[in-house]
Amino acid sequence: MIETIVFDVGETITRDDRYWALWADWLGVPRHTLSALVGAVVAQGRDNAEALRLVRPGIDVAAEYRAREEAGRGEDLCEGDLYDDVRPALRALREAGVRVIVAGNQTARAAQLLRALNLPADLIVTSGEWGVAKPQPDFFRRVIEVAEAPADRILYVGDHPANDVHPAKAAGLRTAHLRRGPWGHLWADDPQTVAAADWRIDSLMDLVDIVR
Repeated sequence: MIETIVFDVGETITRDDRYWALWADWLGVPRHTLSALVGAVVAQGRDNAEALRLVRPGIDVAAEYRAREEAGRGEDLCEGDLYDDVRPALRALREAGVRVIVAGNQTARAAQLLRALNLPADLIVTSGEWGVAKPQPDFFRRVIEVAEAPADRILYVGDHPANDVHPAKAAGLRTAHLRRGPWGHLWADDPQTVAAADWRIDSLMDLVDIVR
């Protein structure tokens, strides 16, 4: 029985299109150039921040975040950044008696922006607030703490096998791999991902049938 479902953020709850577009604008490169580089590093199994370093070698990403904020060009999230299935799925899950949590690798600022969207969730937290990020085991220990349920009754949903599926499984959680975004599609049929995921889904609405 699933009592709590915890959602990754990027390419699970939110689209990353505008995120990377804003970075491209800030760095002064065509949007399609940075998008292509993100795809390239993803295919190589590297962290997507490596795309920024390919555009500007030696970049201090944290410093650039601060510079963007100071220039009034910092992180931004709006209703249009949400996938269409997010609100109906989260609402239906809560109506089914499931505790809904959003917890991903984002900044503290992103957490504030997500909360401002008034999602139908019981809790929204990010790695920037916790001071620990996926795939570190401590991140998933924090997930278990806030989930208020035994590990085997918590379902972690995400698109990224290395950050979501495998570490969540290692922590004793149930897992759902979402075929969404570059990571979700690229590793959808990877044997290790298939073996680690309790469920493989194409929409967050699939979770409603799972908990029922």
